[in-house]
Parts: sequence; structure tokens; C-alpha cells
Amino acid sequence: MKDLFIGLLDWIYKKKCYFCKSSKESVKMCSKCFDELEFLPVKINRHVNNTEIYCAGVYDKNLQKMIRGLKYHRQKDLAYYQAKFMWQYWQKLDFLEDDFQIVPVPIFPKRQKQRKYNHMELVAIEFAKLSGYEVNFSLIKRIKDTKPQYKLNKVQRMMNLSNAFEVYPQNIIQNKKILIIDDICTTGSTFEEMVKAFNNVGICDITCFATTTPWEG
Repeated sequence: MKDLFIGLLDWIYKKKCYFCKSSKESVKMCSKCFDELEFLPVKINRHVNNTEIYCAGVYDKNLQKMIRGLKYHRQKDLAYYQAKFMWQYWQKLDFLEDDFQIVPVPIFPKRQKQRKYNHMELVAIEFAKLSGYEVNFSLIKRIKDTKPQYKLNKVQRMMNLSNAFEVYPQNIIQNKKILIIDDICTTGSTFEEMVKAFNNVGICDITCFATTTPWEG
């Protein structure tokens, strides 16, 4: 009787795919929609401060909807699929023998309080489960309430982010490289400022990884 009741609840509250609205798999992103996500070529997308940046896909179609759903519409279940997409790309790179600490791009405390969560922290947790890496939320903080980057040009972005981050080197996980992750890499300004902040305290073994970029580069 209990199993019948649970089964009934599962049927009533069956999840629909956020993308195609199908309820066949009762998941937030069905396998068909996930398999339609397109990867970029496996190569370095760009460099900032002698640091490599990799981007897994182009900010378009379902990847765009995934990122916006997680970031702005409280679709927290999408963090798993974003991390899964990044992990599938990451496995094709030459880093599987390396050991990283995952550092998600931090957001300003006031903004995190308003949003209730940092979307990239959720992605970092899921990416850690897939990769086996450790997550480090306390190594770097955003100490400046910056404007939204998408409204700014390259020069404005750099000014907006200037001195926006503070590193706490005492919180580093020893003998692990740093993997900074973000959802979108447009000009690379956020990665660049974070790398500068790390370099200023002598931390240089860094790789940057974004889910998407508006262009292939």
C-alpha cells in the first residue's frame, strides 16, 4: 500500500524537462535535450596573465537557457547538468592526472543574500562529485559590489572588476592546483582579475574553465 502511495505521488508530481517539457524521464533535463548540447573544439580558448582558459560550449540555445534558469530562475537542479556538461568536456583535456581545488567565481555577499545562493557554488559541488576534486569556497572573496558585466565593454569591465577580489592564502588546500570555474567567459575579465589577485600573493598554478562563451575564439 505504501509503495502504491509513493508511486502515485511520483506520478502526480512528475518532473518535466525544463527544455522540452517532456515528463517521460521525470528529470529536469531529459537525455535527449542533454545530448543535443554542443561542445566546442577541445583546445585552449584564450589566455589571461599566462593562464589558460577553456570553454566547453557556446552561450546559445539550451546552454543559454540552462545557465539563465540556474542563475536567475532558481532552477537549482540544473547545476548537475551544467557540471555534467563541463565534466564531459574536461575529460577530453590533458588534466586527468592532476589534482585540483575547484574555486567557483564568488559573488558579492549582498547579491548572494538576495539570490539566496551562488549558482557557481552549486555547479562546483556537482563538478566535485564527478571529478573527485575538492571545492574551496574560502580561498577568494568578492569584496566589491560590481555592476553586471554584460552591460559593459572591455575597458569598463576591467575598471568594474579592479580590486574586486581578495585572496586568503591561509585557506589554500596544499599541493593542489587551482581550477577557477564560471558560467560565461565573454572577454575573460573576471578570470583575469581573479588570476591577478592570486598572482599577487604568489599563487600561480591556475587553470580557468567556463561552461560557455558567446563565441568560439
